[in-house]
Amino acid sequence: MSQRLRDYLTTREVADLIRLKERKVYDLVASGEIPFVRVTGKLLFPRPLIEAWLMRHAEFGGGLESLVRRPPICLGSHDLLLDWALREADTGIAVGFGGSLDGLERFARAEGVMAGLHVPEGEGTWNREHVRRRLPGQPVVLIEWARRQQGLIVPAGNPASLKSAGDLAGRRVALRQARSGTFVLLERLLEAAGLEIATLDRSLPPALTQSDVALAVAEGRAEAGFGIAAVAMQYRLGFVPLAEERYDLLVWRAAYFDPPLQKLMAFTRTERFIAKAAELGGYDVGGLGRVHYNAP
Repeated sequence: MSQRLRDYLTTREVADLIRLKERKVYDLVASGEIPFVRVTGKLLFPRPLIEAWLMRHAEFGGGLESLVRRPPICLGSHDLLLDWALREADTGIAVGFGGSLDGLERFARAEGVMAGLHVPEGEGTWNREHVRRRLPGQPVVLIEWARRQQGLIVPAGNPASLKSAGDLAGRRVALRQARSGTFVLLERLLEAAGLEIATLDRSLPPALTQSDVALAVAEGRAEAGFGIAAVAMQYRLGFVPLAEERYDLLVWRAAYFDPPLQKLMAFTRTERFIAKAAELGGYDVGGLGRVHYNAP
């Protein structure tokens, strides 16, 4: 069964989930109280909307945002500046980086208080629609962390004279895992050049972090990689900028006001943080803290 079909529940599955008889589910449909779609006469229930519906109808005293106890973990995409800041600000927040889309799914399962995302959407837009669709009605906020330069990570001096994503055809390339925002962005750039990801030599295992991409190039295991400017500079490699992206923090709204997140945000206003962003290179933190989505 495809992932798309698994995102829809049958009437029986909904009844089992909310521990009611199927007849009651039909009554909820008839009264318009539960989200559903009708396909050729068959009722189907979008899983994310059903989960949000259950959350909205929970009865308790503390408000929705106190219902789910989330561990102090930052999920999602690896970012050098964020990883450093979480430690230096003594936030106590652990990291579980596994890519933007992986982080979004794990965040939806309440496995962390925040997730770093940089998923391209329309022209110049990032992350918002993915969050809105996956977490409808849930108390989350999408906060800008930084604008980052993404591009080709190449050996010092760029001996192969690579200039664009189209130049990667047939070359051994260090790539992030398929559920990372970096991988999604590269797919888009290749498509614009009339290529597919299959035209690259993908014999290397997927890199789990930006640093792993740079290391593969530095050690000569890859002819090139695709990642952020900061990691290329860290490993003293060459860099060919191809796109500016927006990296956001998806935050469980109640957690934003807890000490760990408040420590992080206070630290971002210090001269030390600003200096580190400049030192790493390829970062624009002028919009840090700007809210791009605040769920109703």
